[in-house]
Amino acid sequence: MKQMLSKSAAAALALLTLATATPALSGVADGDIVQVEVLDGGMTPRGTQLSALKITLQPGWKTYWRTPGDAGIPPSFSWRGARNIGRLSITWPSPEVFLTSGYRTIGYHDQLVLPVEITPETPGKPVRLKGRMQLGVCKDVCVPAELSFDHQLDSSAGRNPAIAAAMASRPWSAREAGVRKAVCSLRPSQYGMTVTARISMPSAGGEEIAVIEPGNPRLFAGETVTRREGGQLIAETEFLPADSQPYAIDRSQLRITVLGQNHAVDIRGCSAG
Repeated sequence: MKQMLSKSAAAALALLTLATATPALSGVADGDIVQVEVLDGGMTPRGTQLSALKITLQPGWKTYWRTPGDAGIPPSFSWRGARNIGRLSITWPSPEVFLTSGYRTIGYHDQLVLPVEITPETPGKPVRLKGRMQLGVCKDVCVPAELSFDHQLDSSAGRNPAIAAAMASRPWSAREAGVRKAVCSLRPSQYGMTVTARISMPSAGGEEIAVIEPGNPRLFAGETVTRREGGQLIAETEFLPADSQPYAIDRSQLRITVLGQNHAVDIRGCSAG
């Protein structure tokens, strides 16, 4: 048993290394390559405040989605120093799929507007959005970058077209995409657990690429293999543990994103099968 757990940890470490690998890593990005700006979007009818992080890259450069694909640096955030934030949610626009040095990566090129919706801890009081974003940016080489931002939101601001466009480009929900059913089966693999999702849904257009996220920070997902059988999309991946501790997979926490040529689809949770 100890030998099996040791192999599992080694496999998870190897996957983590692959997930954060880059085709060619060089130095640290400077301010000429990537910059950040905080946009104001004003109040929403729900009483929340809308903002966005506008990431501007030099032409030809790209950065990564929350799940970067076979290789890349997943973005991470620190909100230290922020004030009057009770709850914060990020809306990711639908990403693109790139082929970089033989690796399939997922992200954005030239510019990314990342909407941030904030529920104030104390309604009516000023909200200060302060923090740091760590991300990877790539062109001929890939470099890590850290962007700092500090902005007091303007609650009287009007509709921001850039934020509205980013919100509109989010993946469709399962209902919007006509997903009838999503069933996930689990079976033990040599080092972890294989997850097979069978999704009854219309085509998202062209070649469909699915990404399955475990919803558990102690698990890492390998590449998802996707195929279509008529009205059913079948996606399979392997989850590997980061350590030798016991773990559980909660199907309701699985998140499946289908990236098609016409649109993307965001499916939250699946039933047993």
